[in-house]
Amino acid sequence: MAKVVVTIRIMPDSPDTDLKKLEEKATKLINDFCQDDRAVGKVNIVPVAFGLKAIDILFVADEKKGDVDPVAEKIAQLENVASAEVTDVRRAIG
Repeated sequence: MAKVVVTIRIMPDSPDTDLKKLEEKATKLINDFCQDDRAVGKVNIVPVAFGLKAIDILFVADEKKGDVDPVAEKIAQLENVASAEVTDVRRAIG
């Protein structure tokens, strides 16, 4: 099976939300889902509007895991998260 590169966008519920703590919690959920402590490859903080910033987390998962939406749903249930959605899934070549 191949690997897939996934991007999840996390929208906090307030511009005052501690993005670093939110990133740490989301990273732990992703690593648990992938069963790999090195799954998360890149984290971007993206300005949205009016001081609100989103977190884009890119990670690599084994394709045999199947659907990655359940991990986004778990992240969406975290405190101070307005929404979390999978915005991109690509098959890795190589």
